[in-house]
Amino acid sequence: MVTLIHTLADHGDDVNCCAFSSSCLATCSLDKTIRVYSLNNFAELPYSPLRGHTYAVHCCCFSPSGHLLASCSTDGTTVLWDTGGGVRLAVLEQPGSSPVRVCRFSPGSTYLVSGAADGSVVLWNLQSLKLYRSGSVKDGSLVACAFSPNGNFFVTGSSCGDLTIWDDKMRSLYNEKAHDLGVMCCDISSQPISDGEHGCRCFQMASCGQDNQIKLWLIFFADFLGAELKYKCTLSGHSAPVLACAFSSNGQMLVSGSVDKSVIIYETNTGNTLHTLSQHTRYVTTCAFAPHSPLLATGSMDKTVNIWQFDLEQPCAGSCVEAESQVAVEDWSEDDVSAWLSAENLVDFVELFKKNNIDGKELLNLTRESLTNELKIESLGLRSKVLQKIEGLRMKMTSLPVTVPDEFLCPITRELMKDPVIAADGYSYEREAMEHWIRTKRCSSPMTNLPLHSPMLTPNRTLKMAISHWLETQQK
Repeated sequence: MVTLIHTLADHGDDVNCCAFSSSCLATCSLDKTIRVYSLNNFAELPYSPLRGHTYAVHCCCFSPSGHLLASCSTDGTTVLWDTGGGVRLAVLEQPGSSPVRVCRFSPGSTYLVSGAADGSVVLWNLQSLKLYRSGSVKDGSLVACAFSPNGNFFVTGSSCGDLTIWDDKMRSLYNEKAHDLGVMCCDISSQPISDGEHGCRCFQMASCGQDNQIKLWLIFFADFLGAELKYKCTLSGHSAPVLACAFSSNGQMLVSGSVDKSVIIYETNTGNTLHTLSQHTRYVTTCAFAPHSPLLATGSMDKTVNIWQFDLEQPCAGSCVEAESQVAVEDWSEDDVSAWLSAENLVDFVELFKKNNIDGKELLNLTRESLTNELKIESLGLRSKVLQKIEGLRMKMTSLPVTVPDEFLCPITRELMKDPVIAADGYSYEREAMEHWIRTKRCSSPMTNLPLHSPMLTPNRTLKMAISHWLETQQK
């Protein structure tokens, strides 16, 4: 079971990234700040927020020891901070001053990688704080990065859809066209799968992209033979571009966040969906598991970061609750009902309901009389509480939204468009949402992150007519 235990709402704009150390959580935002919280009580540390970037902060990450925090920004810099007191230790300027989209520490804290919008990738020496090696991808912006567990290799993802494997000498060893429309994030599990041939070390890697897909790969590292990437499978569940993915520290779970506003947690061995979390009201832009505690953080364009806690004894419980839209309540098993009771803080009734073989259909038919006479719940307050929760389920069933074609939804708000317009990037948006996007000085496409060459918006009358016709058919 997964429980929402805290919501952080201190940022004044979209949350772009969140990262854990063993004792802290860091978040960064379009509001140009990085905020750091203690995991003991989620209180913001005295030196937070960290200010120093002059434009939006796209990514933040802790060194393996947790003593350093790196952040990178549209201002073309990657900044190193001391997590003991929030002191700024270094400002690393990207060659060409291109906006820096991603930064990652190597597992041994020898290097820091920074990747930029012009496709440049830099390997910084953390002892000298000097540029060690640099390179670039062939096309597109560099937006994603992940190190191999031994630190000798790393993978980058680009907006043109390529995954590239590099060694620590900045030699490009392998390239794979992975996602149509662009990669958004990638991560490598720290747990080996098995030994490959010729002494290769095999790990699981995940990538996600603008094509709505999450792909699992097997990545083979050999010190002398180089590296290789093999496609394993595609995970389903999201209905819009997937912006973030991350493995748990034990490699058993994978979490993803999407433009469809949902967070999905998968079991990596089977690819099955364990939980679907839908509390964010805008795009989910980032997600991260804590390394040494059962915590998950998810951040969103709704300016919030949600902190979730796992019940480690029942890792799969509650999946039916978070995925209500996938399994109708009347089709719930007795175990599904037990999971729902636990999620609704009615755990004391689990054994009683099991004893009476209450499944989804029986649950919906429960009345005040049956709770009193058949289940022998004597307390009026408890009966009322159970009935209130059941009534909530009934209301959800009667008000289930009709599935709206994805092309009718605004990519910014994920709501049905009333006045669709075409922007310079070729995508259609709700006029009010896109005008607000441009008005807040965001000169990049909401869909591709590439610059918008013009603020002009053209009415999409064809799409508006199609939406009107669809609405008419729903009223018949």
